[in-house]
Amino acid sequence: MRALWTGAIGFGLVNIPVRIFSATQDSNLDLDMLDKKDHAKIRFKRVNEDSGREVSWENIVKAYDFNGKYVVLDDEDFQKASPEKSKIIEILEFVNDTEIESIFYETPYFLEPQKSGVKAYALLREALKKSGKVGLGNFVMRTKEALCLLKPMENVILLQKIRFAQEIRNVNDLEIPARSEIKPAELKMAMALIEQLTAKFDIAKYKDTYTDQLLKLIQAKAKGKKLQPSPLRVVHSKSKDLMDQLKESLNTKKKKAS
Repeated sequence: MRALWTGAIGFGLVNIPVRIFSATQDSNLDLDMLDKKDHAKIRFKRVNEDSGREVSWENIVKAYDFNGKYVVLDDEDFQKASPEKSKIIEILEFVNDTEIESIFYETPYFLEPQKSGVKAYALLREALKKSGKVGLGNFVMRTKEALCLLKPMENVILLQKIRFAQEIRNVNDLEIPARSEIKPAELKMAMALIEQLTAKFDIAKYKDTYTDQLLKLIQAKAKGKKLQPSPLRVVHSKSKDLMDQLKESLNTKKKKAS
């Protein structure tokens, strides 16, 4: 794996040199885009808007439109803006992760200690485990500041990027039903259905079956075969009444179990 960021965790007066690695990988198939006429590969080019000429990466710079005039920024400018945040994951405080709504969670990363930080890394990991807390911090990666949580996961420290409050849209812009519209009997029946469907969480039970089916289709097409599409299973209720639908759901589950 290739490190995405190199720096250190700031834990009080202790600096723990670390590297950041992506914690996830895409399970989707890598599909190419082709010209429908001759199946030639489609490529995207970085083109000068005025001249129409292709521009190589080394000749591309970043700039900000300031009152109609571009201000060009280089790597040193990004470093100068906040040298600490671009090299340090600063732990600001420790919190209970149960207080953080899931909507704030973004991208997960693994933190790997560098040689000089192995002992301090292990100390922080064990302290997080024993306290039951997570470290809330901030840092800069790819010219963007991010909030993050540091939490133990098995023998690694997981860095979980989280969103700022201003990045979450206001739910008041939506038309949401009021709780008063729900009848007590309906709520009781819904609770019974939840209880019936409750199980111990095991992520390993769930697989990306769509990608597997798509690959089978590709392999069949490559051999000149035609696959019949799987029938779309839509469950219809005989009644439009919500209570009747809930009862029917409970009875259906009981029949499957027996």
